[in-house]
Amino acid sequence: MSRIVITGGAGFLGSHLCDALLADDHEIVAIDNLVTGRVGNIEHLVGTDNFQFVRQDVTDYLWVPGDVDIVLHFASPASPIDYLEIPIQTLKVGSLGTHNALGLAKDKGARFFLASTSEVYGDPEVHPQTEGYWGNVNPVGVRGCYDEAKRFAEAMTMAYHRVHGVDIRIARIFNTYGPRMRPNDGRVVSTFLTQSLSSKPITVFGDGTQTRSFCYVDDLIEGILALLWSDHAGPVNVGNPAEHTMLELAEVVQQVTHRDSPIDYQGLPVDDPTRRRPDISLLTSISGWTPSTGLVEGLTTTAQWLEAEMD
Repeated sequence: MSRIVITGGAGFLGSHLCDALLADDHEIVAIDNLVTGRVGNIEHLVGTDNFQFVRQDVTDYLWVPGDVDIVLHFASPASPIDYLEIPIQTLKVGSLGTHNALGLAKDKGARFFLASTSEVYGDPEVHPQTEGYWGNVNPVGVRGCYDEAKRFAEAMTMAYHRVHGVDIRIARIFNTYGPRMRPNDGRVVSTFLTQSLSSKPITVFGDGTQTRSFCYVDDLIEGILALLWSDHAGPVNVGNPAEHTMLELAEVVQQVTHRDSPIDYQGLPVDDPTRRRPDISLLTSISGWTPSTGLVEGLTTTAQWLEAEMD
């Protein structure tokens, strides 16, 4: 059994990590300031043995009494609607928050896991994206607050690894969806589903030919844990390599919600990547992990959860 600190522990991915690691008999300290995380994501864990929740902003000094074996740094806004609304906080959690979380790991002699993102590749000129690709990011664009925060976090993590010998793992996470997404979080899956479930038009930006690769949350958590328990520092892509256009996604959403929502075409956002697909051969070679949940299956479960949330 390990004692594990999860920053962003009340968030979408962080709360699923709490569930998975508690099921494996680890002790969890979840830290979250609840800016984008929700108590509802972890309230079923309150009172559970080996679970503690601390409400704190990780950009402030971070300390956890007692032994700590692993620090999983998942604190950050992760959808455009959030990080465009709070760009400075997004930059601070990627810089100061990462520094504080790394400092905790260093002081405790703990393994450090950074939740980075496919956004470090920007609007990629290499397809699919491999870990050796340096990316095509606009550092002064409206999305730069998130992209550069994560790129800085990776650089800081590698510096602590090289200078202080901190044992690290870096995961570059691609688009993930599933239960506990906020209905209004602005991500394309939750947006399409909530629009269709509400019998509203589905908003497709541009001509709908831009692509993304969508990984169901259970698969993503398995991939994260496969990397965590491996001997590979990273960075390592974690995602589903099945690539879909936005129009294809809209059609599957119509299918699983049993709605005939019309498509509402709108202008393409600034710096919106035209395509995104991970090369996951590195993680597969390290651990044997591959995602197994198909888009229809995953969206059906997610639609049921979102519909209950909306009700």
